[in-house]
Amino acid sequence: MSNVLDHPPRTARVQSTTGTKRAEKARRRRDAGQRTLVSPHQLRTRRGRIVYWSVLSFTVILFTLVFVFPLYWMATGAMKSSDELIRLPPTLFPKHPHPEVYGRAWHQMDLGRYMLNTFIYALGAWLFQLAVDVSAAFALSKLRPMLGKLILGGMLLTLMIPPTVLLLPAYLTVRDLPILHLNLLNTPWAIWLPAAANGFNIFLLKRFFDSIPTELLEAGAIDGASSPRVLWSIILPVSRPILGVVSIFAVVNVWKDFVWPLLVMPDTNRMPVSVAISSLSQQMPQNVLIASLVIASLPAIAIFFIFQRNIMAGLTAGSLKG
Repeated sequence: MSNVLDHPPRTARVQSTTGTKRAEKARRRRDAGQRTLVSPHQLRTRRGRIVYWSVLSFTVILFTLVFVFPLYWMATGAMKSSDELIRLPPTLFPKHPHPEVYGRAWHQMDLGRYMLNTFIYALGAWLFQLAVDVSAAFALSKLRPMLGKLILGGMLLTLMIPPTVLLLPAYLTVRDLPILHLNLLNTPWAIWLPAAANGFNIFLLKRFFDSIPTELLEAGAIDGASSPRVLWSIILPVSRPILGVVSIFAVVNVWKDFVWPLLVMPDTNRMPVSVAISSLSQQMPQNVLIASLVIASLPAIAIFFIFQRNIMAGLTAGSLKG
């Protein structure tokens, strides 16, 4: 009796062995389906982990240096003297830093006025872009008009056209606005109106609006809410991530734009900061010019660091968490 209790039946041992073999085969199939340059089995070894983290760390550091070094070179180059800027081989850090160059650049180039102009243009473009793009995306996503897919396809086709091809038609349009026959040159409207409609932002907004449950809209309709009220009270509050992404794109695009403001803002007093720096570059020392470029870049860099999480959250948001 004791021998029977001490040793499990043969059938149980066979079943246990069979289950182990099946688990091993399933693990191998899973590893084969995930097979990459380095297999999961190799990554579980000590040598594999060392090689993996070494390569990953080297790649991250390399790409970080590639993207950060130009900013470092620009910030330190502004503090060098004119002779040190043209010296070969160049120095990685100024031997005798001159941080007062930033103050000279601010006053000599009147950057305060030009940055205020740029802020006004970016603010107006942001408001117009939100109003137009959100309304268009809501209509295409939830109202579903006739030929909506064709309209969306036409908007997306505009992304395939090089921006330089559109410069001449857009310039002729703002110089003589159709129907009204108004000349919008040297006015903020020349920047605000072309920036109002953006096919890429409409596509992003529509994809996000598609993920919002229709039950929320139906509940609002039962309570007597109109479509604008549904958009304002239901859609917008749950769309903050994607609205943040669109807002960042709108502001940064206007802030860094150069060719279009150069065409439509020839008046010196109305130029944005990018055009003003270019027009005054021949009259200023090189270190003052570089310092002005650093100052003009700070707002866009600050916006990125503050809202970088919103960019990824908005682009990857595709559903509501219940």
